[in-house]
Amino acid sequence: MDVVAGCRAFLAVATQGSFTAGAASVRIPQSVASRRVAALEAHLSARLLDRSSRTVAVTSVGRDLLPTARRLVDLAEALVEDAERARRRPLRCGVPDTLDLTALARFAAGTGHVVDPVPLPRARRVEAVRDRDLPVALVPVPPDEAAWTGVLGVGARPGLLRAPTFRWSSLRRGRAAGRAEEGVRRCWLLPEDDVPHVRDVVVRAATAAGLQPVQVGVADSPVAALAHVLDGGDVVLATRPEARTWRLDWRPLAGAALVRGLAVLAGREEDARRVRGEFADAVADLWEDV
Repeated sequence: MDVVAGCRAFLAVATQGSFTAGAASVRIPQSVASRRVAALEAHLSARLLDRSSRTVAVTSVGRDLLPTARRLVDLAEALVEDAERARRRPLRCGVPDTLDLTALARFAAGTGHVVDPVPLPRARRVEAVRDRDLPVALVPVPPDEAAWTGVLGVGARPGLLRAPTFRWSSLRRGRAAGRAEEGVRRCWLLPEDDVPHVRDVVVRAATAAGLQPVQVGVADSPVAALAHVLDGGDVVLATRPEARTWRLDWRPLAGAALVRGLAVLAGREEDARRVRGEFADAVADLWEDV
């Protein structure tokens, strides 16, 4: 039987002293209140109400059980309220820390404010899910394993990139410049792209173009990468939306496209399915130019 419903009817009748008034106070028919109290009495093997007179009186057993019945009903109502709050609580989702506030706000709005994006570096996002600090995060994966992808190119100070596409050989120094590091132009990778399927491709392409090993580096943070770029002739590997946010000119790479892939890492498959399904379009909007 429904013990909570029985207790609620019992409390209402005991408080009002009448099945009719008690039923009305909890908005159920009098016959339903009577059945629920009778079922509770049968379940407990004890008479709770004395129906022998015009008014309904609480028996001695009923008086002893009133406090417990009230606690049970209160806990049931608290459970419903807690469940409602839990349904409204946003799902905290780790996202790349290369995203600006506008992109994060658009992402939250695109999910109906059900997802709360938390910008973190790549390694920290993975740790946060594994340590259960976050329920879910977007993490970089090879394109063939990705749920979403973004094309990578290079960003540079406005006016520095002349050609419609970027060639690695454009960073090569002339023979007269020697091999000293001073004055060498570099391509900086964001920590987000310090993964084999991106880093190794860039290193191979740069080597094939005759660049020195020092000309490809991984920045400590997006801010550090941008500082290097704004300070001189360096470039940064980035998506077009990232470059636009940072007010950089952007060019795609000449030849085969280089892609950043994202997948969902979650402690519970239920959360992963929600992000991949219910919120897929909102995630895709973060790479709107792809």
